[in-house]
Amino acid sequence: MKFEVHLDSAAGKTTHIVDLQKDGDACKIFLDGQAVDADVVLAAPHAVSVLLNGIAFEIHVSPSPGGTYKLQTGSHEIQAEVRDPRAWRGRKHGALEVKGRQEILAPMPGKVIRLLVKAGDQVEADQGLVVVEAMKMQNEIRSPKKGKVERLQAGEGQLVNAGDVLAWVE
Repeated sequence: MKFEVHLDSAAGKTTHIVDLQKDGDACKIFLDGQAVDADVVLAAPHAVSVLLNGIAFEIHVSPSPGGTYKLQTGSHEIQAEVRDPRAWRGRKHGALEVKGRQEILAPMPGKVIRLLVKAGDQVEADQGLVVVEAMKMQNEIRSPKKGKVERLQAGEGQLVNAGDVLAWVE
């Protein structure tokens, strides 16, 4: 199964072809036609541990309403879009908004330094809710949908772990 992966980072924009091939219980991975020795494990909600050609990475993944993903590893932040070339090209990618009550989780351990909303506030999709400082970087955690902030679980100054619930948006 082949996918187009579009990356946008401070280093620039790139596109790669990732080919996943089932080999019994294992999976062979090819990046731009070259075999890659990789192993991926879900380390925490929205965080994966990747062993790529013998080098370990911890990557925090935050879905964005537009159908893209924000990837953070160390001090690097990358926007990623994954496209299945077999998908119908006429379809608008990312046009669907998530439905139902959504838990807003801390993508990484850190400290809540600012609340941008309060319980009962109406929010738009992709609107900032909470700012978490991690590794001396401020990360704005955004709403995945238009709705109402049902409850804030975190307060300013509170330490949080990856996967901790920060808020709920209904």
